[in-house]
Amino acid sequence: MSTDTTTRPDTASGLDRFFKITERGSTVAREVRGGVVTFFTMVYIVVLNPIILSGVVDGSGTMIGGTNNLVESKLLVAVGTAVVAGVMSIAMGLFANFPIALAAGLGINGLITGMVITHASQKITYADLMGLVVIEGVIILVLVLTGFRKAVFKAIPPPLKVAISVGIGLFIAFIGVIDAGFARRPTTPGSVPSELGIGGSLSGWPTLVFVVGVFLIAILLIRKVKGAILIGIVAATALAMVLEAIFKLGPRVYDDKGALTNPDTWVLTVPALPSSITNTPDLGILGQFSLLGSFEKLGIITASLFVFSLLLADFFDTMGTVVAIGTEAELLDDEGNPPSTDRILVVDSVAAIAGGAGGVSSNTSYIESASGVEEGARTGLASIVTGVLFLLATFLAPLFAVVPSEAAAPALVIVGFLMMTQVTNIDWHDMEVALPAFLTIVLMPFTYNITVGIGAGFIAWVLVKIAKGHAARIHPLLWVVSGLFVLYFAKTPLEALFT
Repeated sequence: MSTDTTTRPDTASGLDRFFKITERGSTVAREVRGGVVTFFTMVYIVVLNPIILSGVVDGSGTMIGGTNNLVESKLLVAVGTAVVAGVMSIAMGLFANFPIALAAGLGINGLITGMVITHASQKITYADLMGLVVIEGVIILVLVLTGFRKAVFKAIPPPLKVAISVGIGLFIAFIGVIDAGFARRPTTPGSVPSELGIGGSLSGWPTLVFVVGVFLIAILLIRKVKGAILIGIVAATALAMVLEAIFKLGPRVYDDKGALTNPDTWVLTVPALPSSITNTPDLGILGQFSLLGSFEKLGIITASLFVFSLLLADFFDTMGTVVAIGTEAELLDDEGNPPSTDRILVVDSVAAIAGGAGGVSSNTSYIESASGVEEGARTGLASIVTGVLFLLATFLAPLFAVVPSEAAAPALVIVGFLMMTQVTNIDWHDMEVALPAFLTIVLMPFTYNITVGIGAGFIAWVLVKIAKGHAARIHPLLWVVSGLFVLYFAKTPLEALFT
């Protein structure tokens, strides 16, 4: 008697057929597990987005959300962040059937807060800048619908696509190490940019949680244990809760000058049992945007350059993320393109619009989805699971908040390592390929920006081809995109010149 329990296409359930689960070599259990893992590796954004956006008073005299109460502002942003992330992740699963989740983009939210601070004298508000995010999303959607974004996607040389995936792997491993406090900015001014732990030495129980998590997941993967990453996150969280109960570490505290006073504590979330597992979400931040307010207050040049910066960041961050996830899931075709590229890019573009209209910053595809892919996710069902958990988080925020970044970060380090293994697919003996690939890979973590790495790789590719006398081999779109990246890198002096 056959022991093959794989569902045959002719007898597969409607769920299986709709998501092509068996066709892609997965199971419903793997998709659910992958979706849960992705959620836990990126749910930090529900905590981090309020920290970045709240607390700064804008030109209207209030914080984001239209309140002067910091706690209220953070709750509004947290709920809005979870709602938009949930809806757009579900949309990605249903419409594009791709295992990638979306949430508010890190970096873009920092740009928004920076603009509020820089242009406070011009009475700029968060709502004004969210209007620019909506405009940027509309422009990207138009580029998708006209086929331009997909054409650029396909014009990327295969070696650069590999380099983008490898660079993102190194980048997310770096994010994991930094998020856990394993490496951090030194407290001594004028010293090296980052160092091991505190003063060049590992210190603190939270660091132990991270180290245990990394080695536990690694051992489970080596032993081919199903659910290795999820088991690792849960076990690390349990250890963190025990340590917090014993030693009462608490959250990080900063003095009036912004200096950290207790470095051996938890980075973001204190892993303690909540007094209540439910809360009533306030959706008041949704719809807080002004479409043209920034143009009136900042002028056309400044507002347009800000939109241009957002445009390139969203455009190429997503492109790199999709390539990396598709490679890890083995879903790319012979030319390095994922299935349903158009639909993936449409959902991502709508997510930018939704994030701005929701008042919580542009939403974009998250590279942390690679953790779910490594857990077995291959279809959009995993994205739907992640999205549903984000929506539940609006009601169960105290329950989900018990997972500290030190317990989730090990998954990013392990996944980063697995993505780095693709580096052998780059011909390092060919200078025309090796130099652009190298710059793409190293500049992502060095600058903490995926777009910078991609832009440097594009420009280097064109310059090296010209130097070798191979300019005729450069795809026309690469000329255009490289020129746009030159403008992107020079946006600050250009803004000063024209304003």
